[in-house]
Amino acid sequence: MQQLPDLSSLSHAQRGELILEQWAMQQMLIAQVDALRVEVNELQARLNLNSRNSSKPPSSDGLNKPQPKSLRKAGQRPVGGQKGHKGHTLCQVAEPNEVVIHAPPERCDVCHGPLGQTSVVEARQVYDLPDLRYQVTEHRVLQSMCTCGKTHRGVFPPDVTAAVQYGPRAKAAAVHLNQYQMLPLKRTGEVMGDLFDMPMSEATILSANAEAAQVLAPTVTAIAQELVNRPIVHADETGLRVNKLLHWLHTLVTEKLTWLGRHEKRGMAAFIEHGILPLFKGTLVHDGWGSYRMLGSRHSLCNAHHVRELTYVHEQLKQDWAGRSIEVLLSANSLIHQLRAQGQIDYTAPEHLQRVRDLRSQFEATLAEGDLLNPRVQANGRRSRIKQSKAANLIGRLRDYSDDVWRFMTEPNVPFTNNLAEQAVRMPKVKQKISGCFRTSDGADIYCIIRSYLATLNKQGAKLFDALIQAFQGTPVQPRFG
Repeated sequence: MQQLPDLSSLSHAQRGELILEQWAMQQMLIAQVDALRVEVNELQARLNLNSRNSSKPPSSDGLNKPQPKSLRKAGQRPVGGQKGHKGHTLCQVAEPNEVVIHAPPERCDVCHGPLGQTSVVEARQVYDLPDLRYQVTEHRVLQSMCTCGKTHRGVFPPDVTAAVQYGPRAKAAAVHLNQYQMLPLKRTGEVMGDLFDMPMSEATILSANAEAAQVLAPTVTAIAQELVNRPIVHADETGLRVNKLLHWLHTLVTEKLTWLGRHEKRGMAAFIEHGILPLFKGTLVHDGWGSYRMLGSRHSLCNAHHVRELTYVHEQLKQDWAGRSIEVLLSANSLIHQLRAQGQIDYTAPEHLQRVRDLRSQFEATLAEGDLLNPRVQANGRRSRIKQSKAANLIGRLRDYSDDVWRFMTEPNVPFTNNLAEQAVRMPKVKQKISGCFRTSDGADIYCIIRSYLATLNKQGAKLFDALIQAFQGTPVQPRFG
């Protein structure tokens, strides 16, 4: 440690220089402490990031999961089933498959006299599965010889090509379990053995997947072409492990259609190669990924992401303006739902335009409060971008893309969130979590084709197992595009 000099031996000028040096040192230390305090706060806040206050997926929360919190306000809906909701309780059928009679004794246990004619007083029904075991159908070709000497023989059906093979129902069950229910290959084979006494090898299941994808590929291409013409499409992308490398799973969805595609890249290179988004001219709902901005469509940003980021600023950085911003957004979402439910909303009416202006003014006022607490760092002539705080970046994005933030209030059927696309990528992430990764890019592409088809039919209320059976019979069920 540097010793304090003997002040009595210093001249007045030397003492002045020492004071200035100590003052400069003090200011430098204060600046360092302030910088370290900001860094510690940022690191502490980073530790508090979770799926409720950031874009981190729920799977990253670990065992310390945050308490679930709905965006709906308390009291908006009663607890339990909603009015008009149809129940799914088991009901008795008019024609049971089997009837078991439980008759009373032949004689009375009091007087021991014979009982009279019986009648049904009560019936109870038990739903259960029949014995599940495979059936083998043998196809025999016969031949006969004409008196002229020519031999004639029958013909096998076109789908019977081997001495022994699996039929369409068996292959449909394996594909359903592996691709839609996301069982790993080994467990899929084990389940086929346990349920149907028909264990399958991994190679057989992979072959069935490839066959299904080949049949369904034209239908999935038709889904992609249909999405180009839709007025509103949701988009999202997520990382996908393929052969130990990071690839990207891209999804485009509507309420009735789902399309999934794999690519090595996340941005424009993938969009161009897939050939869907460059042709799309409607409103694209997404989470703000920069590459979407390079497309020629209109944009609507996911406000669920904004609410989570504002929650972080409000709860972790203790800034009240963010809480008020959340209230404005959620109030606007509740209002537009009420207006749409009434079915009388006119987006060009002066009263509605004034309503939107008032809400946006309230929102801008909260952002102005945030500016005071999170001033942007100036470049001071530097060409490179200056790193800003998370709060400052959020405020800038909400202001720069204000029209896209509020598009749910200004265009028909534009949603408040991008939940449709996020739901579409959730199950592929679950599959990856179960299986670890895809071994080959072909395997990932096969999964995308089959998942696109089944997710679309599921949205349209089709029975997926029956649809897969028809696919293996060469006549796949086609989704409705109307």
